Amino acid sequence: QVQLVESGGGLVQPGGSLRLSCAASGSIFSIYGMGWYRQAPGKQRELVASISYGSSATYADSVKGRFTISGDNAKVTMYLQMNSLKPEDTAIYYCNYRPPGSVYDYWGQGTQVTVSS
Repeated sequence: QVQLVESGGGLVQPGGSLRLSCAASGSIFSIYGMGWYRQAPGKQRELVASISYGSSATYADSVKGRFTISGDNAKVTMYLQMNSLKPEDTAIYYCNYRPPGSVYDYWGQGTQVTVSS
């Protein structure tokens, strides 16, 4: 079993920044295979950024150049630095982990990010 706990969401003005954290525990020993998703009201959940088992990062086109995914393997904690935030970034952000060779996903409870003036 894996437990994922997000933190760092909140209300921020357009152009502002936030840093999300996802602390993992249980049967997980690195940040590889983890990612961030988001779901806005009335929309499907979408991938924001992820770190592969080859340690390469992938970003949605809508966040490239503004968001940065990173992590600390010793703490098994993943981060999402979000800069130049836009109102369309408003969503619940979820931490995700898929173990190697698995088709099952673990999810955190989500953290709300609201970008508004």
